[in-house]
Formats: sequence, C-alpha cells, structure tokens
Amino acid sequence: MFTSVLMIEKALTSADVEFVTTLHGDEPVTFHVLLQPRGDQADRLLRAIDDVALGELDEAAREGETPEGADAAGPGEQALRVSLTALRVAGCAAEGRLIEDHPLDALKVLVDEVGADEVIVLTDPHYVEEFFHRDWASRARHKVGVPVLKLFSHSEA
Repeated sequence: MFTSVLMIEKALTSADVEFVTTLHGDEPVTFHVLLQPRGDQADRLLRAIDDVALGELDEAAREGETPEGADAAGPGEQALRVSLTALRVAGCAAEGRLIEDHPLDALKVLVDEVGADEVIVLTDPHYVEEFFHRDWASRARHKVGVPVLKLFSHSEA
C-alpha cells in the first residue's frame, strides 16, 4: 500500500483523478487530500498575472468575482467532497480536510501523522511563485522529508 498526501486548490477533474491514480501502476494507493480554499485579496494580483501569462484574459478580469478567505470555505468543502468521491470511485482509499492556515505546516503534520511515502502538489500553474520558488512544491521539498511531485491540474472535467 502506497500512501500519498495530495495538496490541491480546487476540485479534481476526471483527468486529474486518472493522472494521480495511475502514477503507481496497480499498487493500491491511499490518498490524504489537503485542500486550501482561495486565499485573501493579496493573492488576487498573483492569480491575475498567472491568468494573463496563460492567455486567459477573461479569467484575469473575473478574479474579483471568486469567493476568497472565509467566503471560500463553503465552495472549498464542496470541492473536497467531489475530489474524495472521485478518488474513491477510481478505487482508492481517500480522506481529506481543508487547510485553514499555514498550508506547509499542515502538510508537514499530515505527512508525519500518516507516514506518507510522497507528497503530490496538484495545482494550476503559478508562474510568479514558481519563478521565485515560493510555490507549495518548492517550499515543501525543504520541509516534509519525503519526495514531492509537482503536477499541473487539468482545467476541464
């Protein structure tokens, strides 16, 4: 049995589920999912820059319409439920929780708690953060003590 901690920021698409559930071939995998709902307004500019870099100008213009902070908890819980259900339907054991503060601290605690074999960070591209190595995967590599795999999520289900 392989134990993976999966950090996500939105609901998994069917392509994401297929991607992460086939990484280890036929070996059974247990997923412990951490989802952090969208942050506060300070992150909005970075997300808009990422949208522009990806050529998604409409998305950049709509950044202000997406719930953030405390307002994002409800949609975050729903995204977590959808993701856990999809992983279970794919034949994997899965449990998860929302991250309220300090995602890397929560990640370190969970990795230690479950004896994880790896961490998979599955997010949209964050070019500014990745360029400066401030993204979750880059920072987690120095903190968790297990291999960290960075994957980009698929945007369509």
